[in-house]
Amino acid sequence: MPGFELFSDLERNEVNDVLDNGVLMRYGFDGMRNGHWKAKELEAELEKTFESNHVQLVSSGTAAVSVALASAGVGAGDEVIMPTFTFVASFEAIMMLGAIPVLVDIDDTLTLDPKAVEAAITPKTKAVMVVQMCGSMANMDALKSICDNHNLVFVEDACQAIGGTYKGQPLGSIADLGCFSFDFVKTITCGEGGAVVTNNKDYYINADHYSDHGHDHIGHDRGAETHPFLGYNFRISELHAAVGLAQVRRLPEFIAIQKRNYTILRNALARVPGVTFRRVPKGGEESYAFLNFFLPDAESAQKVMAAFKENGIDACWNYYQNNWHYIRKWDHLKDLKSLFPISNEVKEGLAYLQTKTFEQSDHYISRNISCLIKLSWTEEEVKERAEKMAKAIKSIF
Repeated sequence: MPGFELFSDLERNEVNDVLDNGVLMRYGFDGMRNGHWKAKELEAELEKTFESNHVQLVSSGTAAVSVALASAGVGAGDEVIMPTFTFVASFEAIMMLGAIPVLVDIDDTLTLDPKAVEAAITPKTKAVMVVQMCGSMANMDALKSICDNHNLVFVEDACQAIGGTYKGQPLGSIADLGCFSFDFVKTITCGEGGAVVTNNKDYYINADHYSDHGHDHIGHDRGAETHPFLGYNFRISELHAAVGLAQVRRLPEFIAIQKRNYTILRNALARVPGVTFRRVPKGGEESYAFLNFFLPDAESAQKVMAAFKENGIDACWNYYQNNWHYIRKWDHLKDLKSLFPISNEVKEGLAYLQTKTFEQSDHYISRNISCLIKLSWTEEEVKERAEKMAKAIKSIF
C-alpha cells in the first residue's frame, strides 16, 4: 500500500513550506506561522475525500481507534467486538481504554461475519469494530443493522482500505466513526499519522479535545483554553501533515495504478484451476491495495508460498503463519503479557481466549494468500509477475 514509493516535489514543497515557516506544531504560534496550517488543510481535504462532515487528525491509526472509541464513550469494562484477522493495534487500542476486545470469526470477505457478531453480543457490548482488511470490506448493511438494532456504536477501521467504496460511499465514512492510518506503508502516508472521521458533531468535538490533553481549542490563546475533560496527547505534527496533504491530493493517481496492477494479476490467476478469490460484498469496490485469493486447502497454500519464494515472488503472505495479523499467534494477548497490571475486568473478559477456537477463521486464513500491490511496478513488470505467479501455482497441482 505504500505511497512512499512515489514521493515527488509535491511532498517536498509542502515539507519545505513548514520548515521555512518554522512552526512544526499544529496548534498555537499563530503570529509566527503566517497563516500556514497544514493539519487544518489536510483535515479539509480529507473531509472532501471521505464525503464526511468532520475529520480529526491524530498521531497514528492506533491512536485513531482509541480516540474514536473514547469519543463515543467506550471505556472500562465495555466489550468491543472485533475480528480475528486484523493488526495487533486493534486489540491494543481497545485495551488501552480499559475495554475488552471480543474476537469473533471472519467470513469469506476476510472481514467480520455478521452472524458471528450477532452471536457475540452481551449486555456488556458497547461497540462493534469492523476492520476493512487488505483493501476490501464486510457486509456493511448487515453490520449497521445489527448495531442499530442493539443500540451499539459502529466503528469502521479502514486503515488498509483508503480509496475503497461501498454502494458509492467511501470506506471509513459509513459507520458512526471511521479510522485511518497514514503510517509509512499505507496507500497515502504522513510517515506517521491517522484520522478519525465522523458525521456526528459531538463525537468530533470529543475527538478534537481528547487528542490534545482535553484542550477545547476555543479562541486564539492556547494558554487560556479550558479543559472540559481529561485527554491525552495524540497530536500530529505539521511536518507529518504536510506530507499527507500532498499525498491525499495524489490519491486518485495511486488508486488508478493499484487498480491497473491488481487487474492484470487477478485476470492471470483467474485462469488457474484451484484459485478462488475473496468475496467482495455486492455494491463494493476494493481499493486494490491487495490481491487476496484462496487455494483448495492449507497444504496447497503452503506449497504455493514456497513456490513463490523459490521463484522470487515477494510481498505475498499467508497470514496463518503470520505473527502480526491473526489470532493464532497472538500469544502475548492470550497470555496477557503486559508491562503494567491489567485490570481484573479485562483479565476476566479475556479468559475466553484460553479455550476459544476459531475454526471458521482458520478455514479461510489458512487457505488465503494475500499479495501486496505495489505502485512502483511498470505494466511490463506486472505482466511478468502475473505469468510467474500463475506458473508457480500450476506447478503445485
